[in-house]
Amino acid sequence: MSASTFAANAAPTPTSSAAYQPGVCNIGPEEIARRRMTGHVGLLATLAVLAVLVLVHAPPLTRLMAILPAAGSASGYLQAWLKFCAGFGSRGIFNFGPLGESTAVGDADARARDRRRSRQIGLASLAIGIVVGIIAVLLPV
Repeated sequence: MSASTFAANAAPTPTSSAAYQPGVCNIGPEEIARRRMTGHVGLLATLAVLAVLVLVHAPPLTRLMAILPAAGSASGYLQAWLKFCAGFGSRGIFNFGPLGESTAVGDADARARDRRRSRQIGLASLAIGIVVGIIAVLLPV
């Protein structure tokens, strides 16, 4: 996966009317705000985990635990930035209305494109988490 993978399918330019676009955009403003909040919470959790591990002088490899909250944070931020929910994409649904409401994607090709984007977000989030974990291991204590 490269930066061009995301660039080629980048989030659409905001318009006055949000609309589902397979593999590109499957959530509206309320869902985007929820994903952004997930990113914020994950970032705070990552910083808290790192702070505790450093304060208790945990062995360097133990600091790899930072991978999980960092990957969760990255996932939230990526989904908000891309205007695409990986979970919705995997399940074949989208939502541009109030939280909790969703619509099924009827087209098989569109569902396949959504699943592909969901995998990209998952892999990118994991990669970011791993980088944070490696940095945590290398932190001098």
